[in-house]
Amino acid sequence: MKGVFITFEGGEGSGKSSQIRLLSEYLKRTGFDNITTREPGGTDIGKELRKMLLIGDTEKFDAVSETLLFYTDRRLHLTNKIWPAMARGKWVISDRFADSTIAYQYYGHGKRISMEDLESMYRIVAGDFKPDLTIILDIAPEVGLKRSYAKADTMVDKETRFESIGLEFHNNIRNGYLQIAKNNPERCVVLDADKTIEELHKDIIRVVEERFVGKQLDLF
Repeated sequence: MKGVFITFEGGEGSGKSSQIRLLSEYLKRTGFDNITTREPGGTDIGKELRKMLLIGDTEKFDAVSETLLFYTDRRLHLTNKIWPAMARGKWVISDRFADSTIAYQYYGHGKRISMEDLESMYRIVAGDFKPDLTIILDIAPEVGLKRSYAKADTMVDKETRFESIGLEFHNNIRNGYLQIAKNNPERCVVLDADKTIEELHKDIIRVVEERFVGKQLDLF
């Protein structure tokens, strides 16, 4: 049995972590074995890369070195966690994948790295593999950043390197995600994240049911 790979994408504070947890719990209750993971940081080495990438000075990497670090993390994530789990028939739900690199490093930073280079890196690292479904949680950056900073206040490690970049950067990211969804309508679904946790969870379950399991999930 081939597993299913679902990715969650969105700007800072869009609520990905909460929705991934709720979807995982729901799938387990309905008999679908799954694991949750994240990028960067889905492996032991990835956790160290996550600290490098998400903590510290906003300008400590140029566009190419930053992107290469994300793709190093991604390759380790695929070979050590995602692909083995899917080979065992598990559903894998990931907080971010390659669309984040396009949204942040390409659109967010004003296209300081070319799309051709990004596509080449992807082919080297992942081949023709891609998510079965990508859920993009869309929210106004002003709202999302406020949420994200509130969450960071409770964290020991302040993973606010990207939050610290100006609002234009985050507006570029939001527009980038919407363009990614427009370019990949068969894979991407955009959902309004400016809702209650419960309302958004229901929207996500409906999308997953329609895409994968038809009437097998007993919806609410």
